[in-house]
Amino acid sequence: MITKRIIPCLDVRNGRVVKGVNFEGINDVSSPVELADYYSKNGADELVFYDITASFEGRKLFSEILTEVASKIFIPLTVGGGINTVDDFDRVLKCGADKVSVNSGAIKNPNLIPEAAKIYGNQCVVISADVKRVDGVFRVFAKGGRENTGMEAVSWIKHCVDSGAGEVVLNSIDTDGVKKGFDTEMLSKVLDVVNVPVIASGGAGSTNDFVELFNKLPTVDAGLAASIFHFGEVAIKDLKQELHNNGINVRL
Repeated sequence: MITKRIIPCLDVRNGRVVKGVNFEGINDVSSPVELADYYSKNGADELVFYDITASFEGRKLFSEILTEVASKIFIPLTVGGGINTVDDFDRVLKCGADKVSVNSGAIKNPNLIPEAAKIYGNQCVVISADVKRVDGVFRVFAKGGRENTGMEAVSWIKHCVDSGAGEVVLNSIDTDGVKKGFDTEMLSKVLDVVNVPVIASGGAGSTNDFVELFNKLPTVDAGLAASIFHFGEVAIKDLKQELHNNGINVRL
């Protein structure tokens, strides 16, 4: 049985970890270096680091902070934000990332995913899709959730996987920061069309939300969350123990 992963997410802006609701109302949380170190020592299976304004501001990701974060942790690190070229992949991987997450860059450059997968391998390329319901249709959003691309999300994600992405992070803008549970409807649609690991992101508010996620969607590979971990509402070790008690296979 495949072990389910628990993944904290560091949304970084101007060198600080921040968190909002539905991608808005952003508030300061902590130092990314301190948080990364804490999570690495306290049961996280992986860590995701997003420079959340890099694409919107049209700049490259902050590599100095990333390098410091990577030097502190001993778990896999996925990094995204402002990834537009294969050179950006190279730069981020040299800073210590294990996997590189693309969203806006893949929308702008259709060749980015296949080119990166050819050079670094599918396992290194993660498609991170920010998705929101618009008139009942799942639409892909770019630039940190600010721009509706008009693209239908499920077919776009399938296309990215078919092009070489080895993992999907599905960010539901509708449930982000709301703490009412993961968007299982959206996740189910994506799980039906891809055969690579899918990470659920957006909506975790309690331990029970993770139990429900893995019981309802047994093929989902991981649950990602931010604020409930950052603010100490749920400890990862306690969460994993509860998942284990519910018959869900995790690394204790």
